[in-house]
Amino acid sequence: MNNNPIRKTTGNRLTAMMQVRNESKRYLASVLHDLSEFVDEIVIIDDASTDGTFELCQSFAKVTRLIKLDKSEFNHEWQLRQRLWDLAVSTDPDWLLAVDADEFYEERAKVHMRELINQDQYDWVGFRVFDFWGGLTHYREDEFWRIHERHTRLLVRYLPDFYYFYPRMDHHVPRLPLSYAVLPGFLAELKVKHYGWAVSKEELYEKYVRYMSNDPNGEWGSLEQYQSILDEHPTLIEWKEDPL
Repeated sequence: MNNNPIRKTTGNRLTAMMQVRNESKRYLASVLHDLSEFVDEIVIIDDASTDGTFELCQSFAKVTRLIKLDKSEFNHEWQLRQRLWDLAVSTDPDWLLAVDADEFYEERAKVHMRELINQDQYDWVGFRVFDFWGGLTHYREDEFWRIHERHTRLLVRYLPDFYYFYPRMDHHVPRLPLSYAVLPGFLAELKVKHYGWAVSKEELYEKYVRYMSNDPNGEWGSLEQYQSILDEHPTLIEWKEDPL
């Protein structure tokens, strides 16, 4: 009989989980270096990259599970999320951190990460995610770009006998199973820097074209927000790191 507690207050291991596709020339190397400083292992699914992303992931010692798909499942997002979840839980984790290939945790969040997982009061943690825009010094804040005003669930305790599910949708599928919503959580005033929009005007235009091509009727998102990608003078706020 296994007498180990389901919720431990010490000795919890932290596993980062990530899906990637053609990220070798962007922020992936820096993200993996950063994660390697504060997580115990990293699990990755490569969604049929063609640019050396798989080999880059292989070069990091903390990447303990790495699978490359032969055919991209980008347009079947729930399946890709489910694949990643199944791979991550195969490591018998204590806690899972869902990370994108262009996200960095502020220093204060990394310092407090062990406190967040070595407790038995809550089973998930929400963070504030800031969309950096056009560079690495400012984030965007206006009518359509204010995700940082709410919390995003990114860190969860793995409970082996709990029922996990993802909505069967092809777009805008949450990174972590929806069933966590019924469990007790903690809204941390800790920040994540999202660099996905910290690109040139030319790359912003390419993103706009891709969004409009994939969702021309605004079925999965807001056409107004897609259009706002092209704003010549977006409202930007200088990033300031919180003191430790």
